Amino acid sequence: MPKVSIPALAEKRAAGEPIVMVTAYDYPGARAAERAGVDMVLVGDSGAQVVLGYDSTVPVTTDEMLVLARAVRRGTETAFVVCDVPFGSTEVSDAQAVETSIRFVKEAGADSVKLEGGSESRLSRIRAIVAAGIPVVAHLGLTPQTATALGGMRAQGRTGASAAKLVREARGVQEAGAFCLVVEAVPAEITELLRGELSIPIIGIGAGDADGQVLVLNDLLGITEGHTAKFVKRYGSVGDDSVAAIEAYAAEVRSRTFPGPEHRYAATDEAIAAARAELGE
Repeated sequence: MPKVSIPALAEKRAAGEPIVMVTAYDYPGARAAERAGVDMVLVGDSGAQVVLGYDSTVPVTTDEMLVLARAVRRGTETAFVVCDVPFGSTEVSDAQAVETSIRFVKEAGADSVKLEGGSESRLSRIRAIVAAGIPVVAHLGLTPQTATALGGMRAQGRTGASAAKLVREARGVQEAGAFCLVVEAVPAEITELLRGELSIPIIGIGAGDADGQVLVLNDLLGITEGHTAKFVKRYGSVGDDSVAAIEAYAAEVRSRTFPGPEHRYAATDEAIAAARAELGE
């Protein structure tokens, strides 16, 4: 299977063929996504919460994200890898945004970076990064890095003002040079209108029928504990299966039934004699 490219993604959109994206954070997750034949893998800053244990995406650093991104890149061969640039790594200036994006390309092998938001300053960042030769995926709707300013982790585009703002920002990120747009937690009707307006692929997450879909691998596998967003669908029970497996292992260790004879290495008589001699027996 040939490596997925930006022209190939555009062709899928034109042909009405849905684009499959998953968010992964490590080598095993990337290998599973690659083997399943997904089109795109997003190294999301949601890894701050999902794998690093932070309370939000805000604390994660560029260096931490680069560790995750390098692991995912090593696990992919054909999938198109997109990396989130974390909060604080692009906000100061266009130059900072370009410098951060270059690190993800050079140090992690990213095919693209993803930026949240569609304000004038964000559009300037997109233009600068694209001008530096790095493809950009935009992210609108619910933008977790700035969720506090949005009133919390809430769906967007549900009021007249919010929907109009979303349309303006979608036009803006496309004009600024983004080749793809992720839309999160937006009514399906608004997403459909955006699909008719934009020429770039729209990847939805809780946004109805878009040109493609993205879900966090840990969510769809059933690894995530506790409450998940309304738009999450579980396709497996890996978390429960993992707990059951560890419980079974712990029980066998405590009952001394593991390790069994088949898990042990046999020593030669010579080795046993030498060890006894060394012990003075």
